[in-house]
Amino acid sequence: MGSAKNSSSAARKARIEEMRRTERARERRGRVLTIAASVVVVAGLMVGGVVLVNSQSDKKDSVASGDAKDSGDSGHFTTGKDGVKTWSGKLARTHVTTKVSYPMHPPVGGNHNPVWLNCNGDVYTKPVQDENAVHALEHGAVWVTYTAKAGKADVDALAAKVKKTPYSLMSPYENQAAPLILSAWGHQVAVKSASDPEVNKFFAAYVQGQQTPEPGASCTGGVMK
Repeated sequence: MGSAKNSSSAARKARIEEMRRTERARERRGRVLTIAASVVVVAGLMVGGVVLVNSQSDKKDSVASGDAKDSGDSGHFTTGKDGVKTWSGKLARTHVTTKVSYPMHPPVGGNHNPVWLNCNGDVYTKPVQDENAVHALEHGAVWVTYTAKAGKADVDALAAKVKKTPYSLMSPYENQAAPLILSAWGHQVAVKSASDPEVNKFFAAYVQGQQTPEPGASCTGGVMK
């Protein structure tokens, strides 16, 4: 009987020891999994950090690429029978934070500021930055510009048209060849007056027209000067 008790006790101890070994093994696996998970998280954070740093670096490089102050444009205007001038050649689209020297005035494309000029029917009474306005053209806006030689009645009439036309803007611009000029990305026309038939034709063709590099892009949330 004592032998039976000893045998039962030994078996019990063996089962307990087996359970302990199993538990210790489970704990070891848990620690390994925890460490592995921690390594993955840390590695992910490190990779994310590297990607973020590289991304920021790429952005800086992209913006800095315009430091040469060149528009990146090449080509020339060709004039159609309707008087609309179309740029034949390359119009660059790199974002730059410097002043840009454009081959035409007002510019109809080229390297430009990362922030667009608001063009949701915005009428500016003071000159605006070319680099921001060109970004608005990239979004499909028509830019109406005028000199001091333009008649007040024409300026007022064009301003009224712009105010009720999304994807358009207007500003004074002294350094241009005619008193009244309408510009879109890659296209430009001088008009004689606000009642010139070419005004409506130009708006119809080029406000969010086929020439637009980024159709539907915002005309709000940019700069207002």
